[in-house]
Amino acid sequence: MDLSDSPEDAEFRARLREWLGKVLPTLPPKPSPDDWPGRRAHDLNWQRTLYDAGYADVHWQASPAVRLIFLEETERAGAPYVGANFVGLLHAGPTIAAEGTPAQRARWLPPVLRGEEVWCQGFSEPDAGSDLAALRTRAWRDGDDYVVSGSKIWTSHAEVADWCELLVRTDPGAPKHRGITWLAMPMDAPGITVRPLRTLAGSAEFAEVFLDEVRVPVAHRVGEENDGWRVTMVTLSFERGTAFVGEVVACRRVLGELALEARRNGRWDDPALRRRLGALDAGFRALWRLTQWNVSEAEAAGGPPGIGGSVFKLRYSQARQELYDVAADVLGDDALDLDRPWVADRLSSLSYTIAAGTSQIQRNIVAERILGLPKGR
Repeated sequence: MDLSDSPEDAEFRARLREWLGKVLPTLPPKPSPDDWPGRRAHDLNWQRTLYDAGYADVHWQASPAVRLIFLEETERAGAPYVGANFVGLLHAGPTIAAEGTPAQRARWLPPVLRGEEVWCQGFSEPDAGSDLAALRTRAWRDGDDYVVSGSKIWTSHAEVADWCELLVRTDPGAPKHRGITWLAMPMDAPGITVRPLRTLAGSAEFAEVFLDEVRVPVAHRVGEENDGWRVTMVTLSFERGTAFVGEVVACRRVLGELALEARRNGRWDDPALRRRLGALDAGFRALWRLTQWNVSEAEAAGGPPGIGGSVFKLRYSQARQELYDVAADVLGDDALDLDRPWVADRLSSLSYTIAAGTSQIQRNIVAERILGLPKGR
């Protein structure tokens, strides 16, 4: 398989690189991590900047190869991360683009692309994390509305979101994977309570969301009633397939910075540390090639990323933890200082074997869907 840029892709890469070099020095500074209204405004401003320059729709309309180039070049240039736009751009937006009606695409996609609306993800529940299909948030039909009651946890960006991609149980008598529906819920609807959750690193990008007879129009259902699990698999294929691509580039950059720091503070003299850095370098290079292969396969198939995304996500989440464990060894006693580079990242890296599907779930997917092994009893 040829993983090199086509002439058209090479031209896009050069044009994007030139544009980034001009626009990034003009951007305002990033707000503090605790200023979520400020972070929302900052992230939406960046999305609007992309929109005005014609780059806003690369996540949905461009080929997988162009999407990969965009993520690679923006990360290498130090462009702002999608931040509060993460769910809208990389989860809900692609799902609606693939599964929504024309009216739904017309209503929800342009505001995300223009940097006008933020989405959050209402999937996990206190008793349905790894076993997502065991969710119990209930929705029942009442005329033209669904009435929703229940709770969600680890709801990304709920405190600043306009919309929520919400999984609900619409048929409690059906097998658990078959009674689920995917809804788009307005976050200003009566009956919604948001309670931010503070993480180990002190940030609060997640929240608990409590739903007390919240009315969601039936017209906000994406896909058919009780077909939400299939729609969710489309969402998760994007989350595991391409959403972490830019972070692989970031990890490779951090690896280089760690090597420089080790040379500066004398820890480079430790041969075991050098071997670990070398192994990580090889690992992240392999992950990058795997990403290229996955998007090439998706482009050839004409659909979303496939189950190869689970292989990528499984290995990447572990490699990220290994990277920041090495960072702690490079920093020595300073690894306990939250003001030092990489320390907060090390704390957040602990969540990557849980986020977007736990490593145990990814191993099951690989075993059953790639290796053809039987399901566990």
